[in-house]
Amino acid sequence: MWVRHAIVLVGLIGSLSSAAAQGFRIEETSLSNGWDVAQIKPATIVFSDEAGKAAAGEAELISFEDWTRFRPEQKKYLALFPGYTEPTVVRATGGKEDAGKGPVVQKLYMYVAQARFVLDRAPGSIDLTRYVTLAFLERIDPAIKHKLIAPEDAVPAKDDHWTGNENPDRKWCTGRATLICIHSSYRLEGKIPLGIMLVNKLRDTAKKVSDHIDFDSEMSRLTPEDVDQAGLKGLTALDTPIAGVLEQNIFYVNQIMKFGKFFAVLQTHPTDAGKTVVTAYMALAIDAGVLEKKKEFEHVPVLRNLVPAQVLMGKSSFNSGNSISAGLPKYARNEIRTVADLMERDN
Repeated sequence: MWVRHAIVLVGLIGSLSSAAAQGFRIEETSLSNGWDVAQIKPATIVFSDEAGKAAAGEAELISFEDWTRFRPEQKKYLALFPGYTEPTVVRATGGKEDAGKGPVVQKLYMYVAQARFVLDRAPGSIDLTRYVTLAFLERIDPAIKHKLIAPEDAVPAKDDHWTGNENPDRKWCTGRATLICIHSSYRLEGKIPLGIMLVNKLRDTAKKVSDHIDFDSEMSRLTPEDVDQAGLKGLTALDTPIAGVLEQNIFYVNQIMKFGKFFAVLQTHPTDAGKTVVTAYMALAIDAGVLEKKKEFEHVPVLRNLVPAQVLMGKSSFNSGNSISAGLPKYARNEIRTVADLMERDN
């Protein structure tokens, strides 16, 4: 009899350990439903990347113009800075490399993911400074390689990918008490590098597509005194004190994207002082020109599934892995889930 009980006990412990190891799970919802804190299940992240106004047939994208009009709170806090506008850049006109160059407005589309989860920890027990480190970033996504850099080394002197991203209020990587400056590099995975090699051979242009995404960013912690409490409560739609904010601003990207932001707002649980509500966002601005590059891929059989819009949205046979090469929707879910797991376990 005792052997049977022991086996049952071991099985129970094993199942509990397995459940704990699994960490948080994603529960898909909409922006209008499922955000009531009281309805969020333990170890569950309610997640939405619906845009409301679809663009280019992709439900997860919204034009920067529509984003500004229909979601002004998001635009205020999730753009690089509140007054950010689509920049004017100098580009070839007529869609040809040998055409004349002139100033054009760089049109952008936004991918915005929003998630909410509850930590079984009081706000006062969470020290956000421990997440403003290179080690934390490396734990989130080991496929992306990071190194610390000085503020003056953050941005190329001349690069139109940087145009319009200069913060008018402060120089990037400066002006905050808890802050690091990072250069990151990610080599696209799976079959994508091979596809890019073929594209570069077929394109009659000196400007080649890179198989790396390189970006510069700052990671910082904001205290309750640093933020607009009323404004952030409007963003999260949760009327409890802001305990802190973890923010990463990606202000330079070498291709595909214009900027990016990870923004996590920690608030006091409305009914349990021993718990913390985290509302996390990932906002990525994509150059409209990237989404329009379709014809040059569709006419080459081996590249038909390398249409940029499909790859970015994770709807291509070229997608692979769990990082950016998996497509933005999967990447956002994996990153937010990993952050939730790390915050819950790092007592």
